[in-house]
Amino acid sequence: MNGFHRVNLGDILTLQRGFDITKNEQSNGGIPIISSSGISSYHNKWKVKGPGVVIGRKGTLGTVHFIRSNYWPHDTTLWIKDFKGNDPRFLSYFLQTLKLENFDVGASNPTLNRNHLHRIKIIFPEKVDTQKRIAAILSAYDDLIENNRRRIALLEKMAEETYREWFVRMRFPGHEKVKIIKGVPEGWRALPFTEICEFQKGKAPDQVFSEQQDSLLPYINVEFLEGQGTGYVQKKRNSVISENGDILMLMDGARSGLVFRGKRGVVGSTFARVAVEPLYRDVIYEFLVASREHIVSNNTGSAIPHANKEFIHRLIQFLPVNENLIAEFNVRYRGFLEQAQNLVRQNELLVHSRDALLPRLISGKLSVEHLDIQFPSSTVEELKTEAVHA
Repeated sequence: MNGFHRVNLGDILTLQRGFDITKNEQSNGGIPIISSSGISSYHNKWKVKGPGVVIGRKGTLGTVHFIRSNYWPHDTTLWIKDFKGNDPRFLSYFLQTLKLENFDVGASNPTLNRNHLHRIKIIFPEKVDTQKRIAAILSAYDDLIENNRRRIALLEKMAEETYREWFVRMRFPGHEKVKIIKGVPEGWRALPFTEICEFQKGKAPDQVFSEQQDSLLPYINVEFLEGQGTGYVQKKRNSVISENGDILMLMDGARSGLVFRGKRGVVGSTFARVAVEPLYRDVIYEFLVASREHIVSNNTGSAIPHANKEFIHRLIQFLPVNENLIAEFNVRYRGFLEQAQNLVRQNELLVHSRDALLPRLISGKLSVEHLDIQFPSSTVEELKTEAVHA
């Protein structure tokens, strides 16, 4: 293939094992510590000068992380010690196409061996200019995705602040004219959770299928809700079914008490569906999010924590008797939420388009030699940094 040559991975880069550091050895700072799953914490010292590329070596294998700043690669990772003149950002994309998790050499614990990886046969673009062009195209997608993520976080924060203003600080519209009687605004009620909601505990399915069939529904577990994988199960009479927008709470494990917005599917055994009238759904969702620390502190179980349903049932939520006030809140709150959901859908399309382009660009099937590429802002900054240090 013109402009591409066949080499070993070790001919274009050198991988090095990361550096161990315990929580007790870390000090407050702004240097990211990169583990196999990404940024795990921050420290006040760095081991490697950025930009850098880190690969998950143990635990979560083959994940690829690009870091613009100086960083500390954890012992659970491999990092590129020598780029051998190649473009770092391009290499981060290139490595994603190799499916490095398939090179596991661990007997009991999943592990990558850098010496084995160095011997992988690859087809690689010879010109750094070609690498930069490909990276620029893919970076444009990633910059848009990251910008949307920031906007989503801001919109979600604005929705949360609307809830806190109305239902925690009690500064709802017209609050100045409302009397407070024994800590409760006149015309409001202090209701225990059981009078508003019902917990419907999910159930373990008999079998999970990897491919969708006509009679199957998505299986609602943590991986599915976090976008990491989809399994399908048969709906049964005693199944708990989630619909789009339902409230789901993780009931078991280290992250018990986490609250998710549900999607249509069969709810797994580690979750409970929080059944509530649609009118109160957004208020209750934010109430549970705000109460998580309180909920976790009352978990049961020593080896495996469990959310204490009885304790949650006794939690008190203040709600106005006048449903028009709730409806007005929903309009304001959902305005932010709908904007965030639109951005989520935009990101799903961007990710799909980027992932479709990635193998074609990396392999050279889609030529970039004659394209007039406008480099995204992130790439321009990287080029300026390279020029300064050249």
